[in-house]
Amino acid sequence: MGCCHSCLHYVLDYETPKTLVIQSKAVGFVFRFTQLLVILYVVGYVCVVQKGYQETDSVISTVTTKVKGFAYSNTSDLEHRFWDVADYVIPPQGDHSFFVLTNIIVTPNQTQSRCPELPTPSSICTADCDCTEGHSDPRSNGIQTGLCVNYSDTQQTCEVLSWCPLEIDTNLPKHAMLAAAENFTVLIKNSVTYPKFKFHRRNIMPQINSSYLRRCEFNRITDPDCPIFRLKHIVSEAGEDFQSMAVKGGVLGILIDWSCDLDWWAGKCYPKYSFQRLDNKNPNNSVAPGYNFRFARYYKTPDGEETRTLIKGYGIRFDVIVFGTAGKFGIVPTIVNLGAALSFLSLVNRPVTVTILLHLILYFSRTI
Repeated sequence: MGCCHSCLHYVLDYETPKTLVIQSKAVGFVFRFTQLLVILYVVGYVCVVQKGYQETDSVISTVTTKVKGFAYSNTSDLEHRFWDVADYVIPPQGDHSFFVLTNIIVTPNQTQSRCPELPTPSSICTADCDCTEGHSDPRSNGIQTGLCVNYSDTQQTCEVLSWCPLEIDTNLPKHAMLAAAENFTVLIKNSVTYPKFKFHRRNIMPQINSSYLRRCEFNRITDPDCPIFRLKHIVSEAGEDFQSMAVKGGVLGILIDWSCDLDWWAGKCYPKYSFQRLDNKNPNNSVAPGYNFRFARYYKTPDGEETRTLIKGYGIRFDVIVFGTAGKFGIVPTIVNLGAALSFLSLVNRPVTVTILLHLILYFSRTI
């Protein structure tokens, strides 16, 4: 019975802390200064910088691109060639990216036949016994026939079954064949959604009409809202030279930042563009630089034989990268951060906290 009575008193008793007034300017200064720091932290950092009163959501985005421009080349392999968008944009549609051809190595009139392999340590031979019929290596150009044949007047290599004549990709033009690609333009159409807030927007703003779109070009000062970009300016803003990069190719990022404050008093949500080279450009590591791939165009002769023109294409791949976070006032994060601020202030009121801070101040003042 006595135990129950004491438990009842423990549950129903009301306790209040005693208030101790310390008439000390040093203690009072430390106390008020600590309170001020807590308030500045909550108001300045949590509310203003971090916007702790907001709920957040990540962006969902879709991107389409359309490149325009033309070029003219005059080489031994592609004499008097006119290039339009169907020739130099490969593939015609990409997933958040597009590729512009700037330099090529052409191997014309290839047919499926037998020819000497290019000289490498594994293909050089002196007799047929050095070659294995049916042997293939992913780094070679075909399947060995088992014969050792003349590659030149002074050298023999294993014969291969392949598309002949074989490609020799060491004679890359020192100047980009499609140097005029720097004047091509690209229209970037970007739509974003913040599903939590049911917010939708395009980078083509409502005030932009067809007439403006036909004559505008992106400029940070005069036309910051124009979604049409000149390739030369994209590369330049990334800190690169277009003509140098066009020789061996590379990868460039078009970064679109949709970080938005959706509160009614802010009301601004516009894309912010930046540009950056993404592939490795380390002068101390020049192995396999740039960006390239091969593709072929197939033909048939009048007698039905299949031939092809092999093209090793170098160029710049542009990756459109969209990111961002939107924030909007929410009652839950506001209450959570307000409660945290009140708990910090209540912690400051504890005599132990004030005593510790006072000792720290005295310690540092003596050391200084």
